[in-house]
Amino acid sequence: MTADRRNGDDPAFAALLEDSAEDLYENAPCGYLSTLLDGRIAKINTTLLDWLGMSREELVGRKYFSDLLTVGGKLYHETHFGPLLRMQGEINGIALELKTADGSRLPVLVTSVLKAGGDGRPLLVRTTIFDARDRRAYEVELLRARQIAERERERLQRLTATLQKTLLPPKLPDVPGLDVAAGYHVASADEVGGDFYDLFPLGPGRWGMFLGDVCGKGAGAAVVTSSARYTLRAAAVYEPEAAAVLADLNSLLARQYSGPESRYLTLLFGVLTALDDGSFDVTLASGGHPSALLLRHDGTADYVPTPGGQLIGILPNAHITTTKLRLLPGDTLLLYTDGITDAHTDGDRRYGPEALLAFARQLAPASPQATVAALSEIVEGFGEGADDDVALLSVGVPRKA
Repeated sequence: MTADRRNGDDPAFAALLEDSAEDLYENAPCGYLSTLLDGRIAKINTTLLDWLGMSREELVGRKYFSDLLTVGGKLYHETHFGPLLRMQGEINGIALELKTADGSRLPVLVTSVLKAGGDGRPLLVRTTIFDARDRRAYEVELLRARQIAERERERLQRLTATLQKTLLPPKLPDVPGLDVAAGYHVASADEVGGDFYDLFPLGPGRWGMFLGDVCGKGAGAAVVTSSARYTLRAAAVYEPEAAAVLADLNSLLARQYSGPESRYLTLLFGVLTALDDGSFDVTLASGGHPSALLLRHDGTADYVPTPGGQLIGILPNAHITTTKLRLLPGDTLLLYTDGITDAHTDGDRRYGPEALLAFARQLAPASPQATVAALSEIVEGFGEGADDDVALLSVGVPRKA
């Protein structure tokens, strides 16, 4: 096919050549409007007239551009649109609403430029108007979808918060001769965390306590957390040794969550025994959990070593380590999850166990309440750097009067 056949002999191409500039102006897919400097309409195309449902005789020389606007549009035109146009010589993509003949509103996007004469003085204003009804409908639908999503997220967050509360004791019990405190920092309101703790009686003068961290988040972690809490409480009643309690839990998890859906956790389990002199003997069993901190009455602080303990729930016969210590009047024992030591303080730098120990040494001696409050303040100060939940459980013997 020759170039002549493709162009001149093509009916569509011939019709395009016959399309005059005036016809293009009048029937353009957008509205065209020319006004004098005072805003009086001097020229308007057929497209815009059809949108407004008005005649050329009604508008040209009789009406001002601001007469086509809604009340809010008039105010914006006088206070912002007009002054900016005079200062800049043009203004682009301003969202306004026009009043049509039947009283309805037509959302539009308006662009105006000043036309100047040969001497540089402005003569008139040329305005292009685009129909924004489809865009407005899309924005309304988008806003509606966003509101629905926000309501759904709020509902989910309420459910998550409620579920999280069921995995923690609503209140720690009163232990004769012992001060107790706990804290919990939620990293994300959208997911249930896997950190948990508890303190409960085992018999006259004996108490059990534990603090753990389940791998992962969400419903799966919540199921494991709930199972671990009840298993620990039940096993502690029948097992006199702390290590045996962790062994029972390990057997349960290794049996129930073996294979590709394996679940595991780190855990510290302790048995506290009251002594006649007011102090407490503590036996701690560790399943791969960060070492507890002991803040002594003499102002020193150190980690309580529990090396070699293996994660609970991975191996059928996990190695569990135990250690013993005595809480004297003024001593405080702190159990925590690694969300605090793994938090980022500056870029990629972790807070780390060394910084936690240094802070504990500055804080000691301190009551459980003061210890939890101080560490909670640190975690809050991390902001987004604390991207994992943090659980705190602290027990201590009050100082003698």
